[in-house]
Amino acid sequence: MFVDMPLDQLRAYVPERREPADFDAFWDRTLAEARAHDLNPVFEPYEADLALVDVADVTFAGFGGHPIKGWFIAPAGAPGPLPCVVEFIGYGGGRGRPHDWLLWPAAGYATFVMDTRGQGGTWRSGDTPDPVGGNGAQIPGKLTQGVFDRDDYYYRRLYTDVVRAVEAARSHPLVDAGRVVVTGGSQGGGMALAAAALVPDLAYAFVNVPFMCDIRRAVEITDEDPYGELGRFCGIHRTRVEDIFATLDYFDGLHFAARARTPARFSVALRDGVTPASTVFGAYNHYAGPKDITVWPFNGHEGGESQQALELLRLARKILG
Repeated sequence: MFVDMPLDQLRAYVPERREPADFDAFWDRTLAEARAHDLNPVFEPYEADLALVDVADVTFAGFGGHPIKGWFIAPAGAPGPLPCVVEFIGYGGGRGRPHDWLLWPAAGYATFVMDTRGQGGTWRSGDTPDPVGGNGAQIPGKLTQGVFDRDDYYYRRLYTDVVRAVEAARSHPLVDAGRVVVTGGSQGGGMALAAAALVPDLAYAFVNVPFMCDIRRAVEITDEDPYGELGRFCGIHRTRVEDIFATLDYFDGLHFAARARTPARFSVALRDGVTPASTVFGAYNHYAGPKDITVWPFNGHEGGESQQALELLRLARKILG
């Protein structure tokens, strides 16, 4: 069992942010470079043997113009415009199959599921390669890929894909661009948090047990993967630890949280050794927009599971109709 801080301390925990002076300029440049490529969203009808939903196999241009896959799923025959939930996936997973993503369409919304470049080989299949490899050493996994260079770092590409996914979802004629929500858990939660900062006009963000927040503290207090990958890597590259964290500071959810104005619902589990509660509360307490948090005192990284999904469905009904 992993226990971080008592809840009263977590609610007061506001960690120092080691924010690079050019954080905003870095992301402005990164997104401008991505938008120099035509988004070119393609929605190909896909036969998924699901009578009550319409499915499209999606391709759009992400970072570097690289083709990123996804699913677009909507209630069958829906006339639109529909609210759309853009979903991001946890570490190691890919887009899988359309029947893996029926929750939001069953509630009457469109959903846009972004495949995760270079992942999809751990627990759910993916279809998007990452054509860019890191230029240095790495531990198996994505957390340390390219980590010696902020421009080469894996999460620069991934978070750019996140922004482009929202743009692709909004391009679909069924989607009401003013009622787009982002959601995800773990790595997907970190991606939703980045979207809340980098896409200024989202309707809401559901940020569940987010990864990539308060990264320095996370590596100090847990050895569980994925943070364990980073800890082992720092143990090998012991003379370059500050170089590694200097890169990671451009991708830490603390800094995205401080910029986000999107209304957000976070979730946290107090016995979570994968994304420790203090790292989630660190981002939550820095979050600049309207916010709330659901606390699961006796759960680990699974968080609230189906109960959390039920809470988000009820919240979506209030904010999206």
